[in-house]
Parts: sequence; C-alpha cells; structure tokens
Amino acid sequence: MVHLSPQAEVVAKKRYYLKNTLGETIENAQGMFKRVAKGIASIETLYNGQADTTYSEKQFYRIMAENKFLPNSPTLMNAGTDQGTLSACFVLPVKDSMEGIMKAATDSAMVQKFGGGTGFALSELRPKGDMIRTTHGIACGPIEVLKTLSRVSSMITQGGKRDGANMAVMDIHHPDILEFIECKQVEGEIHNFNISVGVTNDFMAAVKAGTHYNLIHPKDKNIVGELDAREVFRKIVHGAWRNGEPGMVFLDRINEDNSVQAEHGRMIATNPCGEQPLLPNESCNLGSINLSEFFNNNDSENWEDKFNWSDFAKTVHLAIRFLDDVVDANKYATKSIETMTKATRKVGLGIMGFADLLIQMKVAYNSEEGREIGSKIMKVMKEEADLESTKLAEDRGNFPSWEHSTFKKPMRNACRLTVAPTGTISMLANTSSGIEPTFALAWKKQNVLEGESFYYTNKYFEEESFITDEILEHVSSGGSLDTVEVEDWVKNVYVTSAEIAGDDHVLMQAAFQEHCDSGISKTINLPNEATEEDVATAYLGAYDSGCKGITVYRSGSRDKEVLVKESKDKIPALTDKYQLDLFEDYIPKDGQKTVKPPMWNPNDYEPYQLQTLTDGYNFWETLSDRVTGLTGQTGTTNHSLYHTAVAEPAIRAVKRDLCCDSPMLVEESGCTSCKSCGWSKCHIA
Repeated sequence: MVHLSPQAEVVAKKRYYLKNTLGETIENAQGMFKRVAKGIASIETLYNGQADTTYSEKQFYRIMAENKFLPNSPTLMNAGTDQGTLSACFVLPVKDSMEGIMKAATDSAMVQKFGGGTGFALSELRPKGDMIRTTHGIACGPIEVLKTLSRVSSMITQGGKRDGANMAVMDIHHPDILEFIECKQVEGEIHNFNISVGVTNDFMAAVKAGTHYNLIHPKDKNIVGELDAREVFRKIVHGAWRNGEPGMVFLDRINEDNSVQAEHGRMIATNPCGEQPLLPNESCNLGSINLSEFFNNNDSENWEDKFNWSDFAKTVHLAIRFLDDVVDANKYATKSIETMTKATRKVGLGIMGFADLLIQMKVAYNSEEGREIGSKIMKVMKEEADLESTKLAEDRGNFPSWEHSTFKKPMRNACRLTVAPTGTISMLANTSSGIEPTFALAWKKQNVLEGESFYYTNKYFEEESFITDEILEHVSSGGSLDTVEVEDWVKNVYVTSAEIAGDDHVLMQAAFQEHCDSGISKTINLPNEATEEDVATAYLGAYDSGCKGITVYRSGSRDKEVLVKESKDKIPALTDKYQLDLFEDYIPKDGQKTVKPPMWNPNDYEPYQLQTLTDGYNFWETLSDRVTGLTGQTGTTNHSLYHTAVAEPAIRAVKRDLCCDSPMLVEESGCTSCKSCGWSKCHIA
C-alpha cells in the first residue's frame, strides 16, 4: 500500500487523483501510480508485439510507489486517461505576421488547456514602429504581442487544476530589448509570464570590455543601432534586483549542446522555468529521481559509501525508458508539435531531494563537499542515461533526426537530462525540491477550523535528539540556528536558502550543469539587503562558471500580492467602511480597531472565525452583497458578474494568504510558490 504524507495527500487530491462527473475523488495514490504505469507501459507493443508490458508496468509502478521516481505533473494527471498532454514543457514559434501571432496564441491555449507550460521567443518579431508593407500600417512591437499572449493565457485553467504558465525570451540584439527588459516593472501587468533576456557570448564580452554592441533588425539582419553593453547589463541587473526579472539565458552556451542544430537551427527559447531549451514546436516530458531515497545509513566516513549507486543506476535506466515511452503515449495539442517532438525524442530526467540527501549525509549544502556530491551524482546519472538511451536506440531505432546530428553512436533521445524545480511532485515525494537547498526548518500554520497553531518541521530536523519546543518555536518564527546553542555541525548541515551566499548558490548550479545536456532550474536567493552589485556578481558568476541561465530573487523584493493586483484594481470603489465590514473577522495583532483587507498584509493580522472566509460560496455571496452598487449594479441578481470581476479574485487572495502566510510563500527556480498547499505562480513540473 502506498502512503503519502498528509500534506502530499492534500496536493494529490487537489491536482492528481481522478474525479467522477460529480467532482468526487475516485482514486488514491496506489490507484494513480497503477494507472500511470499501465498507461505508459502499454505502448511498448509499438516496437515489439511480444513485449512483456506487464513486466514494464510492474517496474514503472515500483519506482513510483517506492518514492524513487515521479514523472512531471501532466503525466500524473493524464496518463491512462486518454485525455490531455503528458509533457510539461513546450516552445512555440511566434512568426512575424498576424497569422503567426494568432497561431501562437491558439496553440498555446491548446497546450495549456491540458497542463503544459509554453515558452516563446519574441526575437523574430519586427520592432515597434516598423512599417508593415502589406497594409502600410505600423508594427505594434513584441511587447504588445507579449501582452496579448498573456491575456490569452489568463483565460486558461490547465485541466481545471492550475493557471497557464509561460516564458518569453528576447535576443539581446533585438532593437526593442530595452522595452522588453523593463516590461514587468509594474508587477502583475504580465503576471503569468516569466521573462528572460537571451544573451550571446559577444554581448558578455562587450560587457566585460566596456564597449558597445550591435542591434540587429530581425527581418533583414542589418545593423540598425548600437548600445552600451554595460548600461544594458545594468538595466537587466536593476530589474532582477527590483523584482527578480528578467533572468538571463546564455544562448550560445545552450546551442553548444544542440545536437540537431545542423538540421533544425538554433534554440532561442526555453520552457517557463528556464531549464529546458527547445526548438520551435518542440516539447519535452520530464521526470525526477528522488535522491533522498538512495541514502545508505552506515558508519562510513566516506560519503560515496553512503549512496546506493547500484539502485540509483537501475532507477535511471527505468526512468529513461519510462520517459521515452511517454513520447509515444503522449497526446499532442497540434500536429506540428507531435512531428517536431518525435523527430528529436527529447526527454528530461532530473532530480529532487538533493538537500535532503545532504542532510542525511551530514554535509553542508554550501560546501565544497556538497558541490562534489552533486557533480558526481549528475555525472553518473548522465553516464547511465546515455547507456539506456543507446540501448533503446539499438532496440527501437535512433531518433529520426539522428543522421544529421552530432552523435557518433546510437542514441534514442536528442537530450536526456534536465533539472526541473519539481514544485508539486517534490511535495508528493515529501522531499526537498530540485537541487534547491532547504527552505525552512520549521514553520507554523493556523488551523482554520480549530483556531490552533500547528508546527510543521523538516522531517530530519524534527528527529534530531537536541530538538526542543523552544528551538522549534524560534526557527518557526524565522529565527536562525546561529543564535541557538547547538553544535556547529548542526548549523552547517541545516543551513537554509536565505543563509547561503549568492556565490555558493551559483557554484552549486554550475556543479550540476557540468554534466547536464539541458539546463538547471534554480533560484539564486539573495537577502533583502543585497545590492545591485551582488546581483551583477551572480549573473557574471553564472556565465563564467558554465551555467546556461540564471534566475535571481532578492527576498522581499516582489509584492506578495502580485497575482491579485488585478483584483485590487477591480474594486477601487471599496471604501474603508466596506473593507471593515467585509473583513471584520480579521483582528489586528496590535489591538487597534482599524481593519484592512487581509490582501494588504496578512502578517499583521490574526485570523478568527475564518470558516466563513474560506467557504467559497458563502464568501462569494457575502462579497457580492457588500459591493452592491459599487460596480454599477443594483441588488444582488447578477452574482456571476461579481464572482468573475470581484469576488473570485478576492477569494483567491484570501485563501492564498490564509495558507501561504510568510514564510510559506517562497521564490524558487524563478517561480513564486507555497510550501504548504503547492500553489504556484507558474508551471510546475
């Protein structure tokens, strides 16, 4: 029998378990894994009519049930149902024509409808103000196209489970690059897009030399101007310091590992979290191995003896086979995506639970030994993944574009590895996400039904003999172990993300990147007091150390309410009186009588009698009644209007704040997410 943690069970019921037409859950964890395993294994008869699919099904089920491997969310949601895509990552072309732009919007809607995340390169679009010869009109420019794609994505709820997620990339040489860099200064305006600047080696050389670089027209490739490279870099850095965007994608380095460039051209965009560069119309299905399950609990002082290399290698082989099967089991949103995906058969096997593994080994994340462990594991993973892909090629054939690729030996998959953020699947596995360090050791969460406070702790930290209620209270309130009387090894091993220097974050990303043929999704976390110089150092360090991209987040630099800014804008007529009436169940901690909506700063208020606020229907009705007349309506007859324009966004804001109270809301791998309920601003692998 498969047992999930209580928290994981909540996430599974919300996102993954099948439901009947009444919305009732009809599946448990065991049933979900059996459904997925059977659905994926069944397609092996395509290559061998005598294939023992029962054996593959049992093996696939085993590695999932034993918590050693999980595929990306769309596969867990849709495999075995004959519905929806099984891939998480897509890149769609945006051609410089009305037809091309509208096709990109339509295709992205179809992809996101069933759980996929989309990336777009805006680099081919003509600059703002350019003449359109066919109509004698003026081009609106890439940023307006980006806003249009964002509005389309806002309409999509992926399989009824999560919002659409996107990445926009623009080449540093595009004439509109300055407008792109600053397009997210107003938080929430393009809220469901991450943005990254695609930079070249030439640009980075110009930054270091303090020289100018060329702007190139995307249509005729003529030089149309130049900019001071350091000044542009400073603007990128300022944006990242201000609110975490834009990130940087190192295009030339990405294409060094583009094995099919001769046939299919350069990769100029990535998936929403940035770890998977893809060609236009290409998709990739991801999966992650839980490293924490391969710890050998013995007395050896050699860390290599504390890792089960044999079991790890076997799991890598099974996972690559599983992911290759997904390529054929998949349901594709468009024929173009199916054709391109099957031409390269890319898969992205990654890891999660790395921080938990280090804790079990009693090794500090921000240490040379920690980076050595990460590098060695990734090296072995690459070797074993390549061996399995070669074996599959011998059994089933090379990927169709292999003949014109850079490979000299048989290979089934054009790429095999990528490290995704694993937002929700790491919650299912009850382990740390991706290669991120431990976020927090302990935190408090309010029980909205009983009014009690409950402690949640890192499962390894909780088991330590020195733990006391006082220590738990201290760390759950944001306190550091630096001020607690514990042994030095405890402070080193249980270091949290906020306590790790930016340089150490970058070095860990680089350690994994060395042996990864795609990218690494990781956030370089910086303290609130970090300077723009600190951000610049991180960006330059990522480039110099061999990374393929970088995302930086300075703690507290982004408005916590970025996703509900729209809802604030939609209820500007609400007076203090109405705010007081509506949120009367929130009592200020300081005892003052003035009450503001919880969306302003929930950390300043203690929740009481929250059942009304968390009951969707009652809260809708309440909010609709309270704003009667403030939206130009009289009475409460048009509840649908209130629900869509006012109440629904507010409900999301309130519910999120009740659950996602600080420090549960965290920025990891370029994505704001909640460590308690699994909510995420963007795509979750």
